[in-house]
Amino acid sequence: MRCQLVHQLFLTLVATKVASAAATVYLAGDSTMTANGNNDGTAGWGKFLPDYESLTVVNNAIAGRSARSFTREGRFTAMAANIKAGDYVVIEFGHNDGGSLTPTDNGRTDCPVGAAGYATTCTSVFGGVTETVLTYEAYLVNAAKLFQAKGANVIISTATPDNPWETGTFTYAANRFVTYCQDAATATGATFVDHGLFTAALYQKQGATLVDSYYPIDHTHTSPAGATVVARAFILALEATSSTLKNFITHD
Repeated sequence: MRCQLVHQLFLTLVATKVASAAATVYLAGDSTMTANGNNDGTAGWGKFLPDYESLTVVNNAIAGRSARSFTREGRFTAMAANIKAGDYVVIEFGHNDGGSLTPTDNGRTDCPVGAAGYATTCTSVFGGVTETVLTYEAYLVNAAKLFQAKGANVIISTATPDNPWETGTFTYAANRFVTYCQDAATATGATFVDHGLFTAALYQKQGATLVDSYYPIDHTHTSPAGATVVARAFILALEATSSTLKNFITHD
């Protein structure tokens, strides 16, 4: 009987490993994550994530998007249609979510957090259409719940930092979106990954000259070399969590 139990346990472990190995990693984000080059000498870090882990990566990041515009365009919903139980979804926005809804709504800015917390809503007009605008955190919470309903493992990641060496002196401070990401992860039971912090830590070690070279056009978009470093930073940040996605890391 004991041998039978051990054998059954072994078969269960093997089946679980095979099922996990068939999982797919889906990415949702903006130009700092996108899979393709941005036609200006820059690249998103998601393009290089497969260099660090063994699962198939489907990169749905689109340049210029925010959590709000990604939602309004139906991109989260389209992703959910392809997701199966056991898959992983990494959600990372922030670069295009700031700003103001007035006097002109750019279609990307989120509603500021008000008295109702992350449940605060705003009414705005974009493209001639009246829209109920949610907070950044609310968009993340809704997306996470959508994917979790399909059985996916959701990771909410902070945005990559702008060049912290831009002034010649290293400066990095977490902004409000970091707190919103952490709160959204807590509210949904998703994994929180502080990608921005780990990227900044690598940049601090590498120094101004090298890091400056990663930003060929502005202080936000990295070269392919920089995007590779940012992808590694995500892996290092992931290793600091309890997410089972780290079981598929090939190296760091």
